[in-house]
Amino acid sequence: MTETPDEPLEAEAQEPEHDPTGLDLAARIARQTASAPALPPSAGVTPRPGRRRPRQFTEQRSSPRPDDRDPQLLGSVLRRVSDARGWRKQISLATVLRNWEGLVGRDNAEHSQPVNFADGVLTVQCDSTAWATGMRYSAPQLVAKLNAELGEQTVTRVEIRGPNAPSWKKGRRSVRDGRGPRDTYG
Repeated sequence: MTETPDEPLEAEAQEPEHDPTGLDLAARIARQTASAPALPPSAGVTPRPGRRRPRQFTEQRSSPRPDDRDPQLLGSVLRRVSDARGWRKQISLATVLRNWEGLVGRDNAEHSQPVNFADGVLTVQCDSTAWATGMRYSAPQLVAKLNAELGEQTVTRVEIRGPNAPSWKKGRRSVRDGRGPRDTYG
């Protein structure tokens, strides 16, 4: 039987025996990789001659410097969240108002309590008109103390309210022409 130059020998057509070092396999993979295009056409980036193409990571890699993926202290995470959400003033105010007695004194704290804070106005409810009048006299000092602890212009005004009065506009005790009974209702 004569060989033709186009037909390889049967011995050459068969795969060589297994190479335990894996060098032949590595060489084949290297040849295939070298003949493959550098970037897939969908990447949209064409390499320029003489420049390295940029590395593209599909996942974030670790670095020796601290970053957001490192374990964080709970306090710093909460501080960042409260700053991002705009809760910082409200949290600071709630922390300061928890010490109401230290802010206004023991006697005033027994007869008054903060009930609302909106648009820089702190509303304080007192249990009698006499305590409300006394608190009104000390309101500017209270604003100064609060702003010293919370930051300038956090509290612009303190509104002091007396006790909630009953309505005398209808019922047995209503007065048709006049202001009704006088009492200590703010």
